[in-house]
Amino acid sequence: MRQEYGDLPLNEPDLAQDWPSQFATWLDIARKTGVEEPNAMVLATAALDGRPSARSVLLKSVDDRGFVFFTNYESRKGRELIDNPHASLVFPWYALHRQVVVCGEVERVTRTETEEYFASRPRGARLGAWASRQSEVIGGRADLEAAWEAAEHRWPEEVPAPDHWGGFRVVPQTVEFWQGRRSRLHDRLRFRHSAAGWLVERLSP
Repeated sequence: MRQEYGDLPLNEPDLAQDWPSQFATWLDIARKTGVEEPNAMVLATAALDGRPSARSVLLKSVDDRGFVFFTNYESRKGRELIDNPHASLVFPWYALHRQVVVCGEVERVTRTETEEYFASRPRGARLGAWASRQSEVIGGRADLEAAWEAAEHRWPEEVPAPDHWGGFRVVPQTVEFWQGRRSRLHDRLRFRHSAAGWLVERLSP
């Protein structure tokens, strides 16, 4: 199942001056070229004992402070991020032979940010945040649907954001832009935060 990549280069002069601008450019290209859910990212976390876990989540905002997503704080990823506030993200844009890999520390967003985003969600998704005991074992699909219906009856109009639900921001220490090349001689350019500011480094493939 090996696939040969193309000859589209990623050289140092091609990079934007900072990682947020470079990421915005690549995300826009992924969106315009029809990559399905271009804001989907693999989030890797680890428990205190070092056991890792990974799953796909959706990026909801990004700026020079970092990458923001929302979840149930009592879920597996929520508990792991609270106990061990470090994470890695991968944006796997396979169709473009590109990846963006982020490593950094994690912080909660403000409650105001959470409530503003929660209010923008479809009503069904807001009710789902109340109905789902994310990552817990349940008896069956009927239990989940019953919990959703109970939430619908409880809040016939406005649905408030649960206290156990909110956003995390991955504050990057490194942001790597990976471009697939022929013969597996990929271009890997990494922004790395240092005491002197952001440095750009080329990594061997």
